[in-house]
Amino acid sequence: MTVKFTEDNQVIQQEEYQAILVGAQLKEDIHYSMEELAGLAEAAGVQVLGRMTQNMERPNSATFIGKGKVEELAELCGNMGADTVIFNDELSGMQLRNLEDSLGVRVIDRTILILDIFADRAISREGKLQVELAQLQYRLPRLLGFGKSLSRLGGGIGTRGPGEKKLETDRRHVQRRLDDIRAELEELKGTRNVQRAQRQRSGLPIVALVGYTNAGKSAIMNRLLEGVDREEKTVLEKDMLFATLDTAQRSFKLDKNEEFVLIDTVGFVSKLPHSLVRAFKATLEEVLYADLLLHVVDVSYEANDFHIAVTDKVLEEIGAGDQERVLVYNKIDLLQGQDLPMTEQEHICISAKRGDNFEQVLQVIREKLFSDWIRARLVIPYDRGDITSYLCEKAKVISMDYTEEGTVFEVELDQADYGRLKQYDTI
Repeated sequence: MTVKFTEDNQVIQQEEYQAILVGAQLKEDIHYSMEELAGLAEAAGVQVLGRMTQNMERPNSATFIGKGKVEELAELCGNMGADTVIFNDELSGMQLRNLEDSLGVRVIDRTILILDIFADRAISREGKLQVELAQLQYRLPRLLGFGKSLSRLGGGIGTRGPGEKKLETDRRHVQRRLDDIRAELEELKGTRNVQRAQRQRSGLPIVALVGYTNAGKSAIMNRLLEGVDREEKTVLEKDMLFATLDTAQRSFKLDKNEEFVLIDTVGFVSKLPHSLVRAFKATLEEVLYADLLLHVVDVSYEANDFHIAVTDKVLEEIGAGDQERVLVYNKIDLLQGQDLPMTEQEHICISAKRGDNFEQVLQVIREKLFSDWIRARLVIPYDRGDITSYLCEKAKVISMDYTEEGTVFEVELDQADYGRLKQYDTI
């Protein structure tokens, strides 16, 4: 099938790719990492024909895997009709070039695959810029290794986004493009900072949904939106890795004026490319300002502790390792006779699909965000209608009474508001 492009060099017709997955067993067990790689390949529209692993002390500097394994891999590709080989680890430009020379097929690594998925899924202007920045940062030092791939194959998986822009010959063009992207992202970051400052001035607490990709974060947000009759604000929800890349935020008001902002963040994955973490840092910074993290975990996945460790590691990398968090084990509807997880960490078990135990989600949010509210009896003069309006909108109003002195409020309010209004407290 001929690959076609738009005027902006975007692929508009995609081949079906048949790939062999390759992993090196160094120190850590790579079983789950290879399973994850297969899921990533599927998300990119690749048919996985087989897998190959090699136990080794250290990678081969020229071909990553050993010479004998390269020969075995070439034979496997020929026998199975594979046109692509995907490595579970990041390869250097020299390794990419040497492997393609030896195998005669397209060779990509885990990082290229993830970046390719992100390039295909990015929707917002900022998301597209972040992905392109990560791709260029990754490819710039590897132009020599990418040269043959780009000239021979002319596009497709691993070359979405900026891949068709003669990266192998025009370093100055790449550097200029990097500078332009960084400048535009700084402008967008400034806009987000203004929005964040407005939220902070409003005093609304923030809850962020974090977790491994496809754990059900967007489904949880949508279920909560349905609970407050705001279905028109639902976000994209799909059963696949990295279905959504853009951070979504929605405001919620519970009973008694308990109001907060819920943020749905991009999902994590093991070995998340550092270039991608850097590129998405501005977006992920939203997590740093959250008052509570709901760490969503797919409880139906056999090795969900692996997913938890992946998320914890990424949170550490972005500086959110000490944020208060609660584990939310999702997808209990998929458990088939399996026991619920045993952990000493604070946790709840839910099903976003069926809506099971969502009252526990709201209860956790109430306890974490509003339990320190102060009960007070405030007498507000009639000429301070602004304060009366503010209390009706922001505080938990238990009762109101009208007296000669003014409006008497029995309220619960947060410590910041009480500090500003305690002069009206008569208790």
